Amino acid sequence: MTKEHFKILFEQYFDTIRNYIYYKCGNEELATDIAQEAFMLIWEKQLVKDSKKAIGLLYKISNDIFISTYRRQKVELKFQKTIDTNQIDFSPEDDYQFEELKAKYEKTLSELPEKQRIVFLMSRNDELKYSEIAERLNLSIKAIEKRMTSAIAFLKQEMMEYTGKGSN
Repeated sequence: MTKEHFKILFEQYFDTIRNYIYYKCGNEELATDIAQEAFMLIWEKQLVKDSKKAIGLLYKISNDIFISTYRRQKVELKFQKTIDTNQIDFSPEDDYQFEELKAKYEKTLSELPEKQRIVFLMSRNDELKYSEIAERLNLSIKAIEKRMTSAIAFLKQEMMEYTGKGSN
């Protein structure tokens, strides 16, 4: 295909192909890009020998490009959603406050009586039920409940005082 034949083909069918894609996607810029890409493929690969068969091939190529673009955008959007939900930007002040709170929590946890601390960590870190903790420590469920209640009360009191929300 000569440059002149291609130029005539482009002028004759470009708007038709662009409108076809535009009706599919509703995005004029994307439709223009896809139509241009379809014409570029035809020119670069010299796919058309007879300009009468060109329109069908242009529709086919532009539709294939659209489908490929749509699938790629769908994957990108899915990936973006996972990034957006997993990344929260914290200010340096937020990071500092978190580290301070974490340090206070760890200090308070270390101040718990050993029996209460063991039960608390088995429940919270190991996610064990009271019955499982009782079985492992060879204690009654009531004893585990009592130790857990005491541990939570102690931690709550200490953390409330630290954050300035205590009753003192």
